[in-house]
Amino acid sequence: IFAHEANKAGKRVLVIDKRSHIAGNIYTENMDGIQVHKYGAHIFHTNNKEVWDYVNQFAGFNRYTNSPVAVYKDELYNLPFNMNTFSRMWGVKTPEEAKNKIDEQVKEAGIKEPQNLEEQAISMVGKDIYEKLIEGYTGKQWGRPCRELPSFIIKRLPVRFTYDNNYFNDRYQGIPTGGYTQIIERMLEGVEVKLNTDFFEQKEELMKQAEKVVFTGMIDEYFEDRNIVNLYELPNEYNAKWRIRGSKATAFIIYTSGTTGSPKGVEISFKNITSQLEDLERVLVKILPNDKVKTLSILPMNHLFEMTVGFSTFLNFGFSVYYTKSLKPKDILGIMSEKQIEFMITVPAFLKLLKASIENEIKNSSKRRQAVFKTVYHMAKFIPFYCVKKLLFKKIHNKFGGKFIGFLSGGAPLDIHCARFFERIGMKVYQGYGLSETSPVVSVNYDKRSALSSVGRPLSQYDVKIDENTGELLLKGPSIMKGYHNRPDLTAEVIDADGWLHTGDIAKQDSDGHIYITGRIKNMIALSGGKKVFPEEVEMVLEKSNLIAEVCVLGETRTFGVKDGTEEVAAVIVPKEELYQQHSDDEVEKMVRDEVKLLSQKLTQYKRPSNVIIRKEPLERTTTRKVKRKEVQKVLSAAK
Repeated sequence: IFAHEANKAGKRVLVIDKRSHIAGNIYTENMDGIQVHKYGAHIFHTNNKEVWDYVNQFAGFNRYTNSPVAVYKDELYNLPFNMNTFSRMWGVKTPEEAKNKIDEQVKEAGIKEPQNLEEQAISMVGKDIYEKLIEGYTGKQWGRPCRELPSFIIKRLPVRFTYDNNYFNDRYQGIPTGGYTQIIERMLEGVEVKLNTDFFEQKEELMKQAEKVVFTGMIDEYFEDRNIVNLYELPNEYNAKWRIRGSKATAFIIYTSGTTGSPKGVEISFKNITSQLEDLERVLVKILPNDKVKTLSILPMNHLFEMTVGFSTFLNFGFSVYYTKSLKPKDILGIMSEKQIEFMITVPAFLKLLKASIENEIKNSSKRRQAVFKTVYHMAKFIPFYCVKKLLFKKIHNKFGGKFIGFLSGGAPLDIHCARFFERIGMKVYQGYGLSETSPVVSVNYDKRSALSSVGRPLSQYDVKIDENTGELLLKGPSIMKGYHNRPDLTAEVIDADGWLHTGDIAKQDSDGHIYITGRIKNMIALSGGKKVFPEEVEMVLEKSNLIAEVCVLGETRTFGVKDGTEEVAAVIVPKEELYQQHSDDEVEKMVRDEVKLLSQKLTQYKRPSNVIIRKEPLERTTTRKVKRKEVQKVLSAAK
């Protein structure tokens, strides 16, 4: 394809092949009128219509459904595992019967921590399927029994509870009429081709001729240092032990401030990671349309949210992940447009930045366009269909590349006003919740679109309960960290004797099981009368102001009078920068204080800030854009 497209673009192209024919492993040869696949059967399959249309310009395709079968002794079974397989094996007729049979055998095996491939397979599909359809395969293909192979080789086994023998689920699948060789011949028309040519024997000469080299052989062979033995040069009798690491072994250590304040290393095990991948797979299939999604990464890799979801989960799905060198909205939108990005992992602070960028562009447009946007934006509130919203805000969507679906937001509480803005213009915002101590995802709100303040139902492998006395969210499950590195004392503070992780978050659950986070225990402000205020609740009200860029609500300790030693509600506020360009400092301060008074009317009397500090400098934040409350507390103390 590269040679064909480069030739079309006017480039001079040379294709060389060590073999005596073109087409590589998809080479087909006409033998007595039959197209024989010389290197094994190849069925072309894709869900992408653009790809399907592209290959069809070189040849027509016959529809071909791949329905392989496996022979065990004298028994014949359909693959992949589906209801035809289960009916033949157990005589069951319904999906429920098949699921019960598999669950019964998995439970009977009682394997909690698989140590090899055999145990991994049995823990997923039971003893019968393993013995008849998996056990003999590894010996035949790899020359090693299942017990000698590590468990991580099998992460997923395709089990379908439908009567469907089609091996592929893709919309388009077939075999080209006339074979694959003709396709390659047509692609290479006008391209110089040399067969029976060893690249390495003429490497120096060929490298001088070419401006660009596209090498498609074994990557180890390309490098000049031939003193390093590569995988393909190992002798057949070479014997090496697998370095098997148990699922409970530490995979990596993430340093975080954690739920108990001081810096500490969170030990994440391999089991923690695989549990997250399994759970997130069940969530993402309900959010994203197919397995060819293009995603954009903007978070640092040392952020566990990015490592687990934006990197490991997306690659596990086979998604394409693009990276950006700049976090400026203009640069990010440029990449999204160029690559036609469809989905993003992000944090609330970036969403607010992106929203401000869109609003500034509208603000700088003509009066007519501003009026049209305002009218359409108001109408969109009553439109439930995202496809219609995309049409109404087509110009904005085009700046995102035209195919953008939405965001998964985590790392900090979502600004609901900001989320509604994106939802209104046809971009979905899925709020997630988690902690470094939970590897990190606990829940994702993928189904309750009307409840943007909810962080969703817990992932399937979590047990959840809320402390009756404190309202604290408690969690138990395979994604809970091993503990804090070399700090069993701190680990014991957050994981109790029964294995429950104390998150430090105050939460409630509705009748559908959706979780709502209402505050942090350590941020809670205790007033003199015994009443409690959660800063997040006050911040959410003040953040709605068009005058305020940042706000942090804290407890301020009284040092005088009858309330000496008790706390009051205080707010440190950073006004929007453009206010200072239009007004004096004193005017800005008065405007913001008046605004706080006005918005505070929406709060119960005791929750209203009694002290407001105005400052020009931005609030200090972590790499994940969370406000460093300890640093803001110093600002508050210095202002006394």
